[in-house]
Amino acid sequence: MARRQGRNGDDPSHRGSRKRPQPLGGTVTPVRCEASAARNFILQQGLQPPEAAACPALASALLFQARVVGVSGLVATLLHSAPGFAVLAALLWWSALLPRRNPFDALHNRFVARRAGVPRLAPAPAPRRFAQAEAGTLAAVIAGCLVLGAARAGLALEVFFLLASAAAVLGRFCTGTFLFHLVGGRVRFAFRTLPWGRGV
Repeated sequence: MARRQGRNGDDPSHRGSRKRPQPLGGTVTPVRCEASAARNFILQQGLQPPEAAACPALASALLFQARVVGVSGLVATLLHSAPGFAVLAALLWWSALLPRRNPFDALHNRFVARRAGVPRLAPAPAPRRFAQAEAGTLAAVIAGCLVLGAARAGLALEVFFLLASAAAVLGRFCTGTFLFHLVGGRVRFAFRTLPWGRGV
């Protein structure tokens, strides 16, 4: 005896056994990094970004120096400390001139990168060294203003120094590397790799 067919020719007894699409709730979708702020920040620093899932970790590692410099600059600003900015200037220029002896990268690789999933930092490429030299120069000028008694100029530069540090740490926008690409004639690249840019 032939089984009765459904309206569409299917077997009613098998309708309940069909596999239905499973809901996507609870699954983890890999983070796309093609046009993200993390990938753009890595590109502006002069590095080639890794696979998408590893971009945030590398961007965070690259920001270790900016965090240390920002906190140190804040303390030096609150204390109006010319020696504090002078030390920052010396460390930043040292890092720019001797990238293999960068004390910030050494601290990161020695203590922070020991944790699982945290990448080690290699010697800085040219855009990153340019940014270090720019920050070092600004810190040296601030120290000079404080020593010479130019309090208003020193305060204005201190505020700019802190804003630039905050832009890097919080917004992943590095003024030094951005200027490096502009001066080098890579205007389109500089703007496309801004945190809100479309990427390259």
